[in-house]
Amino acid sequence: MKTMNNISIMTERAAKWLLPLCMLAFLPLTAPAQIVVDDNDAEVDEDEIIVLDQSGEEEVIEFPEAMTYDLDSLLNLYMSKTYLDEPTDCNMRNVNPTYSKEEYVDRLSRMPTVMEMAYNDVVQKFIDRYSGRLRHSISYMLGASNFYMPIFEEALETYQIPLELKYLPIIESALNPQAVSRVGATGLWQFMLATGKQYGLQVNSLVDERRDPVKASYAAARYLSDLYKIFGDWNLVIAAYNCGPANITKAIHRAQAATKDSTMNVKDYWHIYPYLPRETRGYVPAFIAANYMMTYYSQHNICPMTTRLPAASDTVMVSRNVHLEQVAQVMGINIDLLRSLNPMYRRDIVPGLSEPSPIRLPQADVARFIDLEDSIYNYRASDLLTKRMEVSVRDDAPTYYKKSKRTVRKRSTVTRRRSSTARKRTTTARRKTTTTRKSTARKRTTRRRR
Repeated sequence: MKTMNNISIMTERAAKWLLPLCMLAFLPLTAPAQIVVDDNDAEVDEDEIIVLDQSGEEEVIEFPEAMTYDLDSLLNLYMSKTYLDEPTDCNMRNVNPTYSKEEYVDRLSRMPTVMEMAYNDVVQKFIDRYSGRLRHSISYMLGASNFYMPIFEEALETYQIPLELKYLPIIESALNPQAVSRVGATGLWQFMLATGKQYGLQVNSLVDERRDPVKASYAAARYLSDLYKIFGDWNLVIAAYNCGPANITKAIHRAQAATKDSTMNVKDYWHIYPYLPRETRGYVPAFIAANYMMTYYSQHNICPMTTRLPAASDTVMVSRNVHLEQVAQVMGINIDLLRSLNPMYRRDIVPGLSEPSPIRLPQADVARFIDLEDSIYNYRASDLLTKRMEVSVRDDAPTYYKKSKRTVRKRSTVTRRRSSTARKRTTTARRKTTTTRKSTARKRTTRRRR
């Protein structure tokens, strides 16, 4: 197992594809194998589905959060506007052929995957949704996959993870390195803060390496490898990736307690389905259908968006703090391009003063950066890098204090009252002591007389 320090070496070949692209993921329907989904119900919320079980009772299942992202807003992002175009030479783009169940079963079985890609009614509902209402999203996905898939494949191959898992970030983040879920999971692979740090990803006020495509991909490959050592089943691994290994373990124990057959293997996603969180119930079916569509899209007359791959990129190391605006202005590079190439810098500041830090640039501009380095550092440094290294204290004037007379009087009054109360208590105590002594003396005198 390689360490995170070797990532830059291992990913040199993938670096030229490293131009982040935000895109829409699939919007799936989810249900267990025995559940019938009403796919024609127009009243169903886009963020969830309602399923009917065999007894006719309704159940609401959540979509994975990233699958609800708005397509129009993602199409307006820099990379998609710059490098993706609508296909103009596609015939029958809105005609979706239908096939028999046997055809779908045969296609899934012929896919070159290690993971089990089983067919059932639930997976069919996903395929129908992807090839129908979401066919334009699939076209977008196919066109944009060229940017990230080489990075994902190399990281997964390094840790001997099945390459079909390269489609996991599509469901997790819609391939948006800046994506942040409602619970704080961040980046392409949607790492939580604690998990990201556990797998070597640095997170502070200026840097969030969960957003770095290369480092996050290698961290995710390590995490998936560790999950497989626990569960030994890839469907359970990706379910655990979604909801956490603790939830999968609890679901397995509950399924084991509910079954009367001690020989039954309960370590199966479809068997523990009723005990999983609502979002996780749709996770594996969505993943299977995504692999199907990315393989057999042409069978459904879906044309990929035209992709114009960007130029290769490379990195330079800096040992001083640099603002991306300084680089953009001095070198004449689009600031949005720089942000896309360096999504890990949360506030456009590269903290090279803390430790040598990389700046990713188009490969043709690397030499020019080296030539203009001093000019870049000096450009509006005081305006863009406002954190001062030294601050002088003004000591040319006497320190001024303003005392409140009202406050002083109040304190004096309170002090006098406390002193008076204390004197009264002391006097009372003395009187009681004197009275007690006199009474005792009278009693003794009376006894002697007797």
